[in-house]
Amino acid sequence: MSRTIRAKRLQKLAGPAAWEAILPPRTAMPPLETATRADFAIIGGGFAGLSAARRLLELAPHARIAVIDAGQIAQGSAGRNSGFMIDLPHELTSEDYAGENSSSDSELIRMNRHAIAFAAAAVDEYGIPSGYFRRDGKVNGAASTAAHDRNTAYAKHLDKLGEGNEILDAQGMKELTGSSHYRSGLFTPGTVMIQPAGYIRGLLAGLSPRIAVHENSPVTELVRLDDGWSVRTAKGRIDAGTVILANNGHLESFGFGAGRLLHIFLFATMTEELDPARIGGTGNWGVTPSDPMGTTMRRISTPQGGNRIVTRTMAKMLPEMVTTPGHMRRATAMMREKFDTRFPQLAGAAMQYAWAGHLCLSNNNVSIAGRLDDGLYAAAVCNGLGTTRSTLAGIAAAEAALGHATDVTHFFAAQAPPTKLPPAPLAKLGANIFIRWKEWRAHNE
Repeated sequence: MSRTIRAKRLQKLAGPAAWEAILPPRTAMPPLETATRADFAIIGGGFAGLSAARRLLELAPHARIAVIDAGQIAQGSAGRNSGFMIDLPHELTSEDYAGENSSSDSELIRMNRHAIAFAAAAVDEYGIPSGYFRRDGKVNGAASTAAHDRNTAYAKHLDKLGEGNEILDAQGMKELTGSSHYRSGLFTPGTVMIQPAGYIRGLLAGLSPRIAVHENSPVTELVRLDDGWSVRTAKGRIDAGTVILANNGHLESFGFGAGRLLHIFLFATMTEELDPARIGGTGNWGVTPSDPMGTTMRRISTPQGGNRIVTRTMAKMLPEMVTTPGHMRRATAMMREKFDTRFPQLAGAAMQYAWAGHLCLSNNNVSIAGRLDDGLYAAAVCNGLGTTRSTLAGIAAAEAALGHATDVTHFFAAQAPPTKLPPAPLAKLGANIFIRWKEWRAHNE
């Protein structure tokens, strides 16, 4: 049966992908400008897409695999997150990141650690620099009594799960971060702090000798064939037996999940190179807010691209997937204030980069990873866990596409579909009012 799926739009991300910009330049892979064939065509070269390619090679080492990316790999969403590969539950819509119950949290932790182990194996196999994959753990920072109480409650929850954690007092937080802003912090050791663009570029370098990679090649349509799908771009096509859509929220542009996906944009800044002596604290750390709608801070050092601090805050639901200059101005001013509050000793430090990144959430916190149609699979809807969940979704899509039933495929198959949202104008208005209230409530967190 003939079927054509046309892409309705492309997301537009404001600002540079700073994590990629602070790395040495590289030569882009060629665009798709000819007609070719593959066993598997993967649309999207981020965490999900490259993880799917690697898993396919593990299970079917002689398969012909092609990855097609609309832009330059590591300059899209994969190079715009905060670089936290988190093992513990991290549900952004909750009060303290915890999931529904201890049983579901234990299963989620097991899956997250499976994804992290998969990434760690890739680091070893492809010789990705160790500075791009650091087992530093992370801290939930607390600036208020209410936030400290949330951390204490979450620590008790982790104790019941048998998960190690440590409450840091104000002095401990200052010794770690160089900032007197935090009253306390909850340290958990399992998070891996990555240089996201560096890690993705490492995956690309490791995979590219064995697969075809095409950058700057937006897919315009998918055409159903008798034996698979034809993936079309403006100047070329790949006829493939199986296609994996590893494009997160852009999945909706191909007609899947319509009216069920929340397109959330987060904003971030990165400082110029700083004098480590002026910052104080240790050389590498990551602080997520105890309130999920607070401000994430991260410090990196020379192996990641310089002694710099990343500030990430302000969320907007933008179903049209486009940010405006006004959004960027407001976000940049807000992050300047957040940074100055935390690091008055660095007053005047320039924000060398400011950018927007795209998250895709579902209202019931589920992903879409598995079969969509004959020969068509998805690895999408990361729910704010772009590094860990997208890696896991890529693994699941590859395993499902090859007919393997595993713990990972069962994990996603057991999830309900994303729930339907209210009509688009109401969903956007309601979500943004709710986000602004949550941001106001989070205040200095």
